[in-house]
Amino acid sequence: MEPDRIDARLLDLVQRNNRMSSEELGAKVGLSASGVQRRLKRLRSEGVIEADVSIVSPKAIGRNVTMLMLITFERTRADIVDRFKRAICRMPEVMSGFYVTGPADFVLLITANDMEDYEKFTRSLVRDNPDIERFETMVVLDRVKAGFTLPMASMARW
Repeated sequence: MEPDRIDARLLDLVQRNNRMSSEELGAKVGLSASGVQRRLKRLRSEGVIEADVSIVSPKAIGRNVTMLMLITFERTRADIVDRFKRAICRMPEVMSGFYVTGPADFVLLITANDMEDYEKFTRSLVRDNPDIERFETMVVLDRVKAGFTLPMASMARW
């Protein structure tokens, strides 16, 4: 089923606060609570809503250092890329990973307790991935904006 304007409004609301009740959501989009539940269930089953999560402050749990890491491989064969994709999905230090175009092959968003913890991570990363030619790290000085909110108004088809 093609998403409509009500779906777009629901998505906008739940991605900002997924703790709103079906009644609260319904009041904002003009549906009954059961109508909201049906739509959210459909959006989840279709994969439009990938997950319902809480965003945790890294510093509140001792993850005091955040870095962006650029990874470059000696060669970019499909098997190397696929193996690395699987590997980063298993690394708890990697918050996000992106296979990219440009001078690097991957960009990783990483957290660590401290620089010693980060050094251990990089040693294991390079040891376990011999195809890495080079990596560059940028330490985040200030997290200015963090989130996963997508702009719903830009969805022309809705």
